[in-house]
Amino acid sequence: MAGVIITVKDFVVRARFDDDPPSLNELIAVQNNFDTQLLVDHYEQGGIAYCLNVRSDHRITKGMEVKRTHRGIEIPIGEPTIGRILNALGDPLDGLGAIEGPDIKRKDILKLPPRTADFSGSKTEILETGIKVIDFFTPFVKGRKIGITGGAGVGKTVLTMELINNIARSESGLSFFSGIGERIREGHELYVTLKENDLLKNTCLFLAQMNENPVQRSLVGISATAAAEYFRDEQHKDILFFADNMYRYVQARNELATIMDEVPNEGGYEPTIFSDVKVLQDRLSSNENGSITSVQTIYVPADDISDPAVQFIQHEMDSIIVLSRKVAEQGIRPAVDLNMTTSSMLTPEIVGERHYLLSVQVQALLQKYESLRGIIAIIGENELSPADRADYAKAKKLITNFTQNMNVMTKHNGIPGDFFTREETLKSIEEIIV
Repeated sequence: MAGVIITVKDFVVRARFDDDPPSLNELIAVQNNFDTQLLVDHYEQGGIAYCLNVRSDHRITKGMEVKRTHRGIEIPIGEPTIGRILNALGDPLDGLGAIEGPDIKRKDILKLPPRTADFSGSKTEILETGIKVIDFFTPFVKGRKIGITGGAGVGKTVLTMELINNIARSESGLSFFSGIGERIREGHELYVTLKENDLLKNTCLFLAQMNENPVQRSLVGISATAAAEYFRDEQHKDILFFADNMYRYVQARNELATIMDEVPNEGGYEPTIFSDVKVLQDRLSSNENGSITSVQTIYVPADDISDPAVQFIQHEMDSIIVLSRKVAEQGIRPAVDLNMTTSSMLTPEIVGERHYLLSVQVQALLQKYESLRGIIAIIGENELSPADRADYAKAKKLITNFTQNMNVMTKHNGIPGDFFTREETLKSIEEIIV
């Protein structure tokens, strides 16, 4: 007998192995006539393995035997997965049948790829998104990470879908979408949008929405990343990787830590939050084989931007787009807080001298606008100096200029979407501030 179950607590099962213990991240099979799969997460003293019930199969009781499988969670990878929707375990969700065949390759999602030297491409390549506020404030640079931060209902998913629609359409690479703990409706709408716009042929989708157990929600981002690594390393493709929502990944890990009675850290999150996020983010990287450019939404609980999990995920990003409820309430779409949105890519070496100098001028005007708003609320706009009135008017025009209609919302509101080239964006700004 390889092992025996000693406790069952929700999705966490403890098993004792007296000899031949399984490796970490190995699947073990419960001998209950259904071969229920458990994933070995970690060990405690005495050879007790903490295992995760990956498929929510509750046909498990104390005293049942468990045997090793000598393999981890393996998902199908390669061309047959393009255009399909898979869950965290590689099972299809689109009703189009199993992904099978002699040519199908499989990959262990928790096995890290070989380490490569730090890689930065020979030249910086900027991808046009067609969205003014992103192309100007947070230029979309191939191989880098962009975070879209905001509370519930401020437009994170809509902005992500617009980016998928605009960039995936013009790119020859491959797109990946990982839905982590978000609404089932949003996953369905994304699939329909991609299908209607003929983008499924270049897209792989991995979904573990909010109805799934925390084990699958914590693994789906890793599964999508593992599949993306294959196309980057083996087929030398450039990958566009979209994750919605990275905070839900932390939340799922936190749920499991609570069930396992782990002592939380100072912020109330699981003790391994930093290493969990770091390992996943480090895998979303570029090397000499290809690039992974990622867009990740970050839910802000209770609109508290200082939340420790939000702050840590943001530190892994090259650019942060902050969506604000106050801006959304003014009817501005996308509801971007222009003063809080930042990017390390906004340098003369990357975007050019013209774009950089314009960004400095715009940011100065917007900061002045914020300071003048308080004064105007007290004494009125007419009491400002002519120079302040002129700058205030320019800032208002800039805010209006960065508002645009989304293509993915056309079917909902009947208003055609806008697409602006980077040159058109820069010209429209020059016309206002020069």
